[in-house]
Amino acid sequence: VGTKKNRILEIFFRMMKGENISIKGLADEYGVSNKSISRDVGDIKNFLSENRDVVGNVELKYSTSTKGYHLEFDNFLLSKELIAIIKVLIGSRAFSKMEMIEMVSKLKQFISYNDENMLEKLIAKEMYHYNEVKHDCISVVDNIWQLTHCILEKIEISISYYKINRERVERRLSPVAILFSDFYFYLIAYRCDKEEGKFSYYRIDQIVNIVEHRKHFKLEKQHEFEEGIKIKFEYIGDSVQTILDKLPMARIVDKVDGVSIIEAQTHGKGVTMFLLSQGRRIKVIEPEEFVDEIRDEIKDMCELYE
Repeated sequence: VGTKKNRILEIFFRMMKGENISIKGLADEYGVSNKSISRDVGDIKNFLSENRDVVGNVELKYSTSTKGYHLEFDNFLLSKELIAIIKVLIGSRAFSKMEMIEMVSKLKQFISYNDENMLEKLIAKEMYHYNEVKHDCISVVDNIWQLTHCILEKIEISISYYKINRERVERRLSPVAILFSDFYFYLIAYRCDKEEGKFSYYRIDQIVNIVEHRKHFKLEKQHEFEEGIKIKFEYIGDSVQTILDKLPMARIVDKVDGVSIIEAQTHGKGVTMFLLSQGRRIKVIEPEEFVDEIRDEIKDMCELYE
């Protein structure tokens, strides 16, 4: 009896992995009759139909083309979706190679049996040549997890952090959000030693230590993280959609003689670098202080070539 139970569990697990089950093939493999395997398949069918509240809309279906049974799921990730997720993960370069190997290995366990070899071929070279962004912290994943907890519980923290100039500083913060952009995860937080209500950005991979305090914080209404800075600029180019994709809170407010007028809500310094990278295709027109910032940066760039 125990052997039969184990066999049914093995068959069900193989179906869960996406394997196509042949009655004759399994009968030969387990050294039993076709009738025994057919009964096993019947038991699995009965279990699925009698336990909809647990398993959901999972169906055991027979395919005439493969002459075998396979499971069909409503709410499970498909192989093509898993491959897309893995490709995005690898392309982000945001995690160490060891973290990436661990995450991809776990995701690969959910790929269907029939697509396993295809996935291996698709990502083998990319994983071999994977080149992570240089990190200061031990684990980006661990940092994100700890900071997420602190954000949800509104816990004040102290961090040790490497600035762009490689100066190591200590900051006491009220963490409010985590964003991802261009290879990096960013912590958005308010300085506890400042009262002007402006938030700052910290690259999570440059945070080398996090200390949680007993004190909890409460965000005041004047802390306008959600709003950020509203800018307006002209775009002269062939791919306005690229700009809208890069700045997801952007929208075209007018179009005059082939020039698109775009408004966008922005956060941090990254938008400055992006707009400058577009060269003469973009001209910032509002607000005035941001126009001055762009103008000063362009002057400094020109001086490098004089």
